[in-house]
Amino acid sequence: MTDDELTPDGKVTLPEGQAPLAGPTNGRGKSRFPFRIYLEPRLQEPPRWYPFAISFGAVAIALFFGGIVIAFAGGNPFASYAHIARASFGSLGVFSDTIVKATPLILVGLACSLAFRMKLWNIGAEGQFFLGAFGASAVVLLPILPENTSPWIFIPVMMLFGILAGALWGFVPGFLKAKYNVNEIISTLMMNYIAVHWNNFFIFAVWSDGGFQMSPVFPRTAWLPRLTDYAEQFPILRGLTAHLGLIMALAAVLVVWFILYRSRWGYEIRLIGDNPKAARYAGLNIQRNTILVMMVSGALAGLAGMSEITGVVHRLQGAISPGYGFTGIIIAWLAKLNPFATVLVSILFGALILAGREIQPSGIPKMIQGIILVCLIASDFLMRYRVGIERVGAEPTGEEA
Repeated sequence: MTDDELTPDGKVTLPEGQAPLAGPTNGRGKSRFPFRIYLEPRLQEPPRWYPFAISFGAVAIALFFGGIVIAFAGGNPFASYAHIARASFGSLGVFSDTIVKATPLILVGLACSLAFRMKLWNIGAEGQFFLGAFGASAVVLLPILPENTSPWIFIPVMMLFGILAGALWGFVPGFLKAKYNVNEIISTLMMNYIAVHWNNFFIFAVWSDGGFQMSPVFPRTAWLPRLTDYAEQFPILRGLTAHLGLIMALAAVLVVWFILYRSRWGYEIRLIGDNPKAARYAGLNIQRNTILVMMVSGALAGLAGMSEITGVVHRLQGAISPGYGFTGIIIAWLAKLNPFATVLVSILFGALILAGREIQPSGIPKMIQGIILVCLIASDFLMRYRVGIERVGAEPTGEEA
């Protein structure tokens, strides 16, 4: 859109001879409707509540269209959504299972949010997740520590190796972007496939358990403790599967929030993301920040892989992720890159993943996620433009959205 298409008051004008946005005419060049819809670029930041309202509206519209698809497939949309709610939040036990699914989503959502805040489009959280799982597994399977090592040593070392492996997988596209301006979307996306096949080589050959497509089970000292492990002292915790990874994820939320909004480095990240020219003029090292942000983003996704492999699966295998890394992209956008909102959105998507095992056709939860993503992308239009209505031939009515 060029400046010539804007009127002095900032409204979007149409090319000569093209009908206004109001719709069809009556054949004599006049609109059939007494009102006209116009678009107006936003010159000021919208209120803080507005992005979250847009996200909520996008989810509502996505669920509406998802219901239509379910109905066409022969299902009952209301019964389907009610079943998803019961299967995810119907009792303390199933809510604990939802939290288990939400734990890695919180971490990959944070990983994507941090990178996106600097306008670095990290699409490689899935690969970084797999490398984090590999790094944590290597501590047990190489082995780096013997089986009888205390959990107080085993777990922190596995965390460290998971973080380092994810950070290394984030360093590569970060370095290529900073040094050679390689498109990070392409490089991170391609590295996902490398990570998956790297893991498969070790799963199917080097660390295969008796020829099966999985590694041997980790020793109990390498498992993250779960709530049900303390059921003897606290009977109410019996059967609850939430594990220590949740505490790690919530701690990561606080750390990312502090980095972004309470530290000088966070100010640099936000400034580079909002206005790279101003950041360069201010003397900020964009190349260094690009590499560091991609490494920290990869480290968070790697920690997610470590928490899943030690808290849920307890062995290295191929099917450790139902697309956590890609779902993290949707979570980051739906949360509007807010670390605290990431927790709530992750619980929502954890519920979709958990209930997806019981919904038929089995692709319904994935379909809903896809529709939500499309609606989010479309709703971004309302972040950049205001939609107004005015009476034809009269002054603007002031009814704007």
